[in-house]
Amino acid sequence: MSALIDEDEISHEVDLVWLEDVGELDYVRQSLDRLPTRRGRPAYHRDGRMVGYALLGPGAKPSRSSGTFRRRVFWLLPHDRDSVPDGLYATGAPAEAVDPRTLAPGSKGRKTERSEGGPPSDQVRPRGLSLPL
Repeated sequence: MSALIDEDEISHEVDLVWLEDVGELDYVRQSLDRLPTRRGRPAYHRDGRMVGYALLGPGAKPSRSSGTFRRRVFWLLPHDRDSVPDGLYATGAPAEAVDPRTLAPGSKGRKTERSEGGPPSDQVRPRGLSLPL
């Protein structure tokens, strides 16, 4: 989904709120959700867990049809690399995943060697695992 996120859609972001230390994560999934407010912690209705979300400034306009705001939410599923290092995403990353260290308000982020399964993160290293390069 990161490729599907248009920077115009996130241009009113003023901050990203992280619920976890993203320095420990190789990637996060991101999506643009329709939410009722510009700010505050959104409700989360997926499997897995929300790890962060964007806050919008006062210039962000709601949808004329629904009255909702498009805000980014960052999340992980139970089978993602942080929980199952040798699983489905031991190498590679989901289409909507980006390296959290490349994210900033108004910037969609990108995949990196690390997010694609490069050098192991601090989350994986203590488990005695190494990811293929």
